[in-house]
Amino acid sequence: MVNGMMRRLLCVLWLSILGSTAQASSSEQVLVGTLGKMPIVMELSISDPQKVTGRYFYQKYHRDLALAGTLEGQSLQLREGRQGYEQDSPPQATLQLQRTADGWQGQWQGAKGKVLEVRLAPASAEAPTPEALPYLAQLYQKDLYEYLRFQGLPLKQGKQQNFMGYTLQWWSEPSSQLSMFKVIAGYPQDRQDLLNQLLMERLWREVQAYHECLLEAGESGEFTQTVKPQFFSRKLLSVNIGTSYTCGGAHPDNGDSPLNIDVNSGRSLLLTDVLWVGKGQPLKPADYSALYEYNTGRLGPWLVKQFTALHPREMRPISEDEGCNYSDPSVWGDNAWYFTPKGLFIKALFPRVQRACDGPEWAVLPYSVVRKHPGAMVLELPQR
Repeated sequence: MVNGMMRRLLCVLWLSILGSTAQASSSEQVLVGTLGKMPIVMELSISDPQKVTGRYFYQKYHRDLALAGTLEGQSLQLREGRQGYEQDSPPQATLQLQRTADGWQGQWQGAKGKVLEVRLAPASAEAPTPEALPYLAQLYQKDLYEYLRFQGLPLKQGKQQNFMGYTLQWWSEPSSQLSMFKVIAGYPQDRQDLLNQLLMERLWREVQAYHECLLEAGESGEFTQTVKPQFFSRKLLSVNIGTSYTCGGAHPDNGDSPLNIDVNSGRSLLLTDVLWVGKGQPLKPADYSALYEYNTGRLGPWLVKQFTALHPREMRPISEDEGCNYSDPSVWGDNAWYFTPKGLFIKALFPRVQRACDGPEWAVLPYSVVRKHPGAMVLELPQR
């Protein structure tokens, strides 16, 4: 276990080796400036002069506006909206920019004719402090645009909650309305520091996903989440994160993406770390084809057998027209899963037209069964 002081020293060393933020190449630019009197941050890709793409956000509002256009010589012509949407989209604002010695300048013209001056220069930012999340330090080096967005997104403190003997402090990011908790009592301090680092990193990754979704979908985009603690123990922390989203596809969608953490190491656990019903040693994540064969040919049928013994009425074979056929092995496998006080919840996953069948609450595999089929890691499971 790397203690807090050691993590800070490693972070300082890492930043000193990397040095200051590398500027984007001439074809990939991150810019800051003003549109009228409003500060903005812009990202442009001009590697293909006939298909320039980009995005920008007002620092006051944080939400992306897509850009597409062309570069002719030193003149950049952009239109708000994604490339190829011109036929179907209502009139959008345009930008006419001219390259200068230190950036770009020109005009923004709104759909109703309003004209505002634009001035842009290459972006820079102060390096994150040694106490910053490693995730934010990575953004500083690899994604300056997102790093600058996050600088203007302070978290808002919410309620405290007691859960299974642990005290949680909730935090939310106001622009996306996404939330996550920190553990403030119940674990040794070094464990809490490590867990909270992972939990806050997950929150910021979800905030980034929120903005990516809305950029793809435009005005029709939606991205909402529920975060539910499921199980805490000395050795395990499990939380389910459910997301409903509309990101530009033909239909809204939803899904679960649980976070199951080994408290001692901070490692995010795979189902094969916990449960293995195959032959030989558990497969590694890189064994894609073998894992697919295991999930479809071994794990799915095995789960059908286990849940049929536990819940014969719910698992009785029925036709698709009659309802949810949980006896079909194809709906089971290494889907979303998490720890509960009584066992492993393993989610059934159906095709979109039967999405209401997903995740019945009774699909909990008792720990007495799980212990007979241990995975790659030796874990301290509840005595249930």
